[in-house]
Amino acid sequence: MPAFTYTARTANGDLKTATIDAPSREDVVAQLRRQRLSVVKVDEEAKPKKPRGSIKMRDIVIFTRQFSTMINAGLPLVQALDILAKQTENKVLSDVTRAVVFDVESGHTVADALAKHPTAFSDLYVNMVAAGEAGGILDTILMRLATFMEKNDALVRKVKGAMIYPGVIMSVAGFAILVLLIFVIPVFEEMFASVGMPLPVPTRIVIAMSRFLKTYWWLLGAGIAVAGFLVKRYYATQSGKLVIDRILLHFPVLGDVLRKSAVSRFTRTLGTLISSGVSILDGLEITAKTAGNRVIQDAIMQSRASIAGGDTIAAPLQKSAVFPAMVISMIAVGEQTGGLDEMLTKIADFYDEEVDAAVGGLLSLLEPIMIVFLGVVVGGMVVAMYLPIFDMINAVQ
Repeated sequence: MPAFTYTARTANGDLKTATIDAPSREDVVAQLRRQRLSVVKVDEEAKPKKPRGSIKMRDIVIFTRQFSTMINAGLPLVQALDILAKQTENKVLSDVTRAVVFDVESGHTVADALAKHPTAFSDLYVNMVAAGEAGGILDTILMRLATFMEKNDALVRKVKGAMIYPGVIMSVAGFAILVLLIFVIPVFEEMFASVGMPLPVPTRIVIAMSRFLKTYWWLLGAGIAVAGFLVKRYYATQSGKLVIDRILLHFPVLGDVLRKSAVSRFTRTLGTLISSGVSILDGLEITAKTAGNRVIQDAIMQSRASIAGGDTIAAPLQKSAVFPAMVISMIAVGEQTGGLDEMLTKIADFYDEEVDAAVGGLLSLLEPIMIVFLGVVVGGMVVAMYLPIFDMINAVQ
């Protein structure tokens, strides 16, 4: 249903401007007349164009900090947003901010205007802004939100960055194996065929692998693509996501990194929301959506149901067997003392350091595994090709 911005005059002669949803302009006029308002102007709101491109977390952080500073300095909301729209370097964020300015000028709250752009502003962001507007502390909430996003982004980049090194090494190793099988092994095969001597079993296996790859490379590629597609489709289902996420949490070392990063994200998000004035039930619902793991999401939602039924947060989290005992105990103490937000922030700070240690342990384990893998696969292929050469040398002697 389209939205219309109208200006009308009340019985007292005052002008009133607001936005209303209606099927047509005529319906808007009819509604205003039933309210005994004299219509001055009715304009249909332009539908905002869907922005093309992406908005980086860093852009949102800078936007939030600057917005907070300008509000704290006493600038009106519309003027502050207009300045941000003009000075941001990200074209997509600039377009989104202009749309937000239009909505705020039309009578919407900042939170409602931001909620229309979920690709730029998350549920967490919108709810915290709404709490800041309601409490009259929007500048404080925005600064707290920027700090939260910086720490959360640093945590995500830390985990992703740890995967770059082993990813590059394994990619190079895979490329080297393909080159050996497609270009190098056939040369040895022709040489051995010209001699006509029987080949050892390891050599025959490597040659068979080379022949298969050269002949059925398309089948192998199609098989990998189909397998990836099926796993992606399965992961998109509720049961599939739950199964795969549970398996990931039980992986040696990697599961520990995922668990600790999820605990850090959960506690910091919930602590930030509660300290900003968002209700505990809304905070748990928002936090569950940003958990990143279905097992942890279900545990948080069970905790929310427990709170709604008059129970504590800690009890269902303990039953889930996902969260460490220390986290459960500290949350329970925070609930009892009334300082849950502070306790959650302390847990998040502690687990940020734990993630550092877990990532370091993961890298320490991956390095020898990759060395052994390269030695066994690449070295094994090279040795397999040289075995017949050794046999030829012995035969000549």
